[in-house]
Amino acid sequence: MPRTVLLAEDDRAIRHALERALTLEGYRVTAVADGTEALARAHSGRPDVLVLDVMMPGIDGLQVCRELRAEGDATPILMLTALVETADRIAGLDAGADDYVVKPFDVEEVFARLRALLRRTDREETGTPNASATTSATTASGSSAAADAPEEPDAARCLEAAGLRMDPRARRAWRGGRELELTRTEFELLELLVRNVGIVLDHSTIYDRIWGYDFGPGSKNLAVYVGYLRRKLDQPGAPQLIQTVRGVGYVLRED
Repeated sequence: MPRTVLLAEDDRAIRHALERALTLEGYRVTAVADGTEALARAHSGRPDVLVLDVMMPGIDGLQVCRELRAEGDATPILMLTALVETADRIAGLDAGADDYVVKPFDVEEVFARLRALLRRTDREETGTPNASATTSATTASGSSAAADAPEEPDAARCLEAAGLRMDPRARRAWRGGRELELTRTEFELLELLVRNVGIVLDHSTIYDRIWGYDFGPGSKNLAVYVGYLRRKLDQPGAPQLIQTVRGVGYVLRED
């Protein structure tokens, strides 16, 4: 069965071009021009993934995303945005989006991100281990280090590091006694870092494990997610948990 995509884009040329490209790629596409119609189709058709333009007349893509998440709809959502400021991208993630692509975009990048979102959904539905469970990482000195995922006891299945506790099965996370409200991508990024605490993960490794695709040195996608995750994790007067290793990547360090 082909995967179903609900595409909401008010620009006719972009909508038609992307609908055709997705159809040729093997998806079954429903294309609409505004957020009101997108909500109606999402409620009636239950697509496998949504592609939402941020700026649409009436109900915009962010409002559509917020409404679906408030209803408990966990369908993966890819946002299309012409807004390039970090704050604008963060607004999409805060609304509950799983990923975003900045216009003008390469259609192959859209395909890659959709494949990654659908793979993650398939893993959750089948109960197979998350791809971020183990990884090989490059340390700041350039050497490789392998991190093995800890065996999770049947009763708890919790990961703990640097004052963080995570339950991958329930997709819940805490810092101390405070539960963290994380999007799907934020949770998977934090899980990857927790499982590899103390190990510097290079950019390409993180992109491969979380998105299944390396978007190249010019992409700011990872930096945006790390920045937003820091805002949710860090506490006044406490050390920053996720540290940047300039020119290499990121590491979760324990004091």
